[in-house]
Amino acid sequence: MGIKEREMHPHANAPRAPLKRRLATLVYDGLVGLAVYMAVGALFFAIFGGLVSNGILPDLGHEHAIDTLQASPVYTIINELFKLAGVLLFFCYFWQKSGQTLGMRAWRIKVQNIDGSLISWRQGIIRAITSCFGLMNITLLFGGTQVALHDTWSRSEVVELTLEQNRARLGE
Repeated sequence: MGIKEREMHPHANAPRAPLKRRLATLVYDGLVGLAVYMAVGALFFAIFGGLVSNGILPDLGHEHAIDTLQASPVYTIINELFKLAGVLLFFCYFWQKSGQTLGMRAWRIKVQNIDGSLISWRQGIIRAITSCFGLMNITLLFGGTQVALHDTWSRSEVVELTLEQNRARLGE
C-alpha cells in the first residue's frame, strides 16, 4: 500500500483492540441489540397481527393473534428469524457505513479491512453470523495475535482508536 492510500485510510496502522475493550463493547452493544430485537419484534407482531385479523393468515382457532403465534412452531420460528435478521442488519449497516456501532464509538474501537477501509455488507454478514453473538472474541485468549476467529473469517480487524481519532470520526 502506497503513501497516498494510507492517507485515505488513516486507521490502517491503528493497533488491534484488546479483549477487555471488545468485551466492554459487547456489553454495551448487547443492550442496543436487545432494544433492536424488541423493536423488530414489535414490528413483526404488528404485521403478523394485521395479517391474521384480515384473514390473510389463518388464526388456527385462536381469538388473539399472540395465541396464534405462540401455538404455531412455524410462526414462532419465522418470528425469531425476523428479529435476528433485524439485529444482524442493524449491526452490519453501522459496520459498513462507519465501522462503528454505538458501543464501539463509546469504547473507541472500529471494525475495518486490514488497509483501514470500511468492510462490505458481505463481510459484515459473515462477521455477524460467525461471531456467535460476540462470544468468538474469547478466541483472542488463544494465539496472541489480537485477531479473533470471526475477524479472520470476515477478513477484517478490530482496531483501537485514540481519543483524537474517535472524536474526529464523530465529526464526520
